[in-house]
Order: sequence, then C-alpha cells, then structure tokens
Amino acid sequence: MTDITLRDARIEDAAAISAMLDGLARALGTPGASKSTAQTIEKHGFGAAPDFRVVIAEAAGKPIGFALYFPEFSTWRAKRGLYIQDLFVEDAWRSAGVGEKLVGAVAARAAENGAVYIKLAVDAANARGARFYERIGFTEAKSDRIYVLEGEAFEKAGKQ
Repeated sequence: MTDITLRDARIEDAAAISAMLDGLARALGTPGASKSTAQTIEKHGFGAAPDFRVVIAEAAGKPIGFALYFPEFSTWRAKRGLYIQDLFVEDAWRSAGVGEKLVGAVAARAAENGAVYIKLAVDAANARGARFYERIGFTEAKSDRIYVLEGEAFEKAGKQ
C-alpha cells in the first residue's frame, strides 16, 4: 500500500477540495448539495484572513481525503477549540487509517494554537461516520442541539 502523507492545503488545491466536497455529498446520498466551487474555496480559504483551513491527505501525490476546520471559542470552557466542518476520505482509502490521521493532524494544529478541544457535527443519517468518531474518542454532546438560521429567516433577522 502507498504511503499516506498529510499537508496543509494550498490555493492550488481548491479544485481538488471542491471535488472532494462533491464526493462527500454523494457519499451522504445528497449529490449536488455542496455549493462550494474551486473559486469559493479560493476566496474563503486562502488569503490574508481565511475563513477556514484544510489538511489534505495524499497517496502517491494524489488527494485522497481532507479535513476542513476553523477556530471556535467555548465560553463554558473559557478555552479555544477547533470545529471540523468536513472530513472526507475516498472510498478506496476508508479503513486505512486516513480519517484518524486527518483528525490527528487537526488536533495537533489545535494544540499548537492553544486549543483544547475539537467539535464537529455528524449528518443524522451517517451512522458509519458516527461510529468512526466514537471509536476514536469523540462523545456525543447531549447538552447541545444544532439550529440553523438561513434563507428568509436569516434575511428577516438581519433587518430587525
């Protein structure tokens, strides 16, 4: 089996990141759900004040997975953390330890920046993903429920 390497994404990885986001949507049974493009990845992920960072997993120089994350802060903990928005590994590489390596790389970057936790959400229908996260040590937050304000409600709230 080919060695797996991890590295921080560069702007020239934007198209590969976008393609893997499309792969994630397909894997979740929601093809076309990702609205990200190479251009939006470039715009928001790179530059003077990026909205997120990405770790890329490669085998033989080809991207096979990624973790997209950004900082967050917990007032309850009074500590920094990181939020993993997306974690994806190509089908052929699942069960090869790539996901664990990606989470480990994000954890190392978190610790380097003074963070003490990682948070993420798992798609409600993604039982395999939930089992993976539990196996590597994540626990379900029983105290939190995720809500989203978007569309017309978001627009209305912004005009209050």
